[in-house]
Amino acid sequence: MAHLGLDLFIIGIYFAIIIGIGVHFSRLNRDVSDFALGGRSIPWWAVLASILASEISAGTFFGTPGEGFRLRNYTYAQLMMGYLLARVVVSAVFIPAYYKYNVVSIYEFLELRFGPRTRRMASVIFLLTRSLASGSRLWVPTLLLVVIWNHMNPGNPLGNWQQFWFTGGALVLITILTAAYTAVGGIKAVIWTDVLQIAVLFGALGFSVWYLLGHIPGGWEGAKTHLTGPHDLKLWEWQGDAPADTPWGKIKSVLESEFTVWAGFFGSLFVTLATHGTDQDMVQRMLTAKNKRQSAVATILSGLADIPVTFAVLTIGILLSVYYGHVVHDPNLPMTPNGPDNTRIFPYFVVDVMPGGLRGLVIAGVLATTMGSLGTAMNSLATSYSRDFHFRWFKTPDDDQARVRIIKLSTVAFALVLIFVGLATAFVKAHNPSLSIIGIILGSFGYTYGSLLGIFVVGLFTKTRGTEVGNLIAMVAGIIGVAYLSNLPNDLWKMISGSVLYTNFSWLPVIEFPWRIMAGTLITVAVAVCFKTPVSRGKNAA
Repeated sequence: MAHLGLDLFIIGIYFAIIIGIGVHFSRLNRDVSDFALGGRSIPWWAVLASILASEISAGTFFGTPGEGFRLRNYTYAQLMMGYLLARVVVSAVFIPAYYKYNVVSIYEFLELRFGPRTRRMASVIFLLTRSLASGSRLWVPTLLLVVIWNHMNPGNPLGNWQQFWFTGGALVLITILTAAYTAVGGIKAVIWTDVLQIAVLFGALGFSVWYLLGHIPGGWEGAKTHLTGPHDLKLWEWQGDAPADTPWGKIKSVLESEFTVWAGFFGSLFVTLATHGTDQDMVQRMLTAKNKRQSAVATILSGLADIPVTFAVLTIGILLSVYYGHVVHDPNLPMTPNGPDNTRIFPYFVVDVMPGGLRGLVIAGVLATTMGSLGTAMNSLATSYSRDFHFRWFKTPDDDQARVRIIKLSTVAFALVLIFVGLATAFVKAHNPSLSIIGIILGSFGYTYGSLLGIFVVGLFTKTRGTEVGNLIAMVAGIIGVAYLSNLPNDLWKMISGSVLYTNFSWLPVIEFPWRIMAGTLITVAVAVCFKTPVSRGKNAA
């Protein structure tokens, strides 16, 4: 790697700035509200940048080009339709309710509406799911370190299990540094660091598109001459992977496909309602804005900004398939038994092609973005646990600084949890090197967040439906229903024993990840509305 010294210097300067931001804001955290919500004083444009930085995490930065490289089309971008509509609903219904009741943990709203057991159940679902999602996301940026190692040692590349140990050590180090930084600076440090990170990543995306177009003969028009397959450059996919003649067969085909117009509208609508309306990690960023109007502006504009970003990232993947498939024949490309490793193709490009200095800035930005999104996850996990459980179960001083110390200690504890999940993900990836990053990250939300969203939908959109007991039954039903429809028990059992646990009804679809949250939500709502809210609780309906 040419200019390695320059890269390391820039990485060092970048992290010094980030640590400086954390130390600066550590002196401004006077109470729990300051530490968790920034005193609701963050300007809307910084909240916007933080939302984007969370969405354009290392998983998206590397995973989405991988989808473009694998599919050679834009069907993944169909998900943007539901993303936009969901943000409008979140801004119009969810956020005003959270501001109205002045909650810190959004699950406090569920206690006001239904009771403490619903709040605790929802918080447990969040804690488990966010730990799985953020922990699996933690593994992603270590891919870049593997690519750097292999690039510097072309005759001695790391094998799958060597990669596991290498990435395991790296993610432990990243998590420990992030835990220290988050525990010191709180949410303000995370958000203002995100502003810096998003600028760096935008620059990296712009350079990548510019470079690829400049090095493919004929630019975009030249690239199109190599993209002539039946699915190349498609934007819309209507019927799915296995079109059928009967109406139910067509519906089943759509539900069993990842990226269709229907998944882009209905599936991603429910995904975004869950991630942006009921996930403490994301909503906590929105609640740092000065009021609900500024929060809504940041939320909706982030959806609009996502559109060109998504197309740019997918374009990079598509152009990489042309660049390495028809322009540059590189024998050192990262490979799997099935061909080029789409999860590592963009990291390889960053390390192999980007000029010294810019490469160092991008590497620092990717690692720092991981630390930013990881830091917010730790902050939200610690906040939710402390507010929803610790302050209720254990005698806690009324002193604000004492409560902040408890949240900081909880941050460190969740860092250990995320390390364990990250190592487990690296282990699974080493065992199954062809797994898709996007599927891993989004899949972990799908099994549980439908039940979480379903209870919020009942609480926000009805006044007389839902009870403590009914909600618990509904959430369990939603989780079990999605697990069955996605064939999760069979997949897990087959991974453990190599045999099949049960045979699905042939007429039922095995739903893909964009549909899981929608299925869980509908099942949860259908069960929860069968129970009538006591009059004393119904008065707290939003």
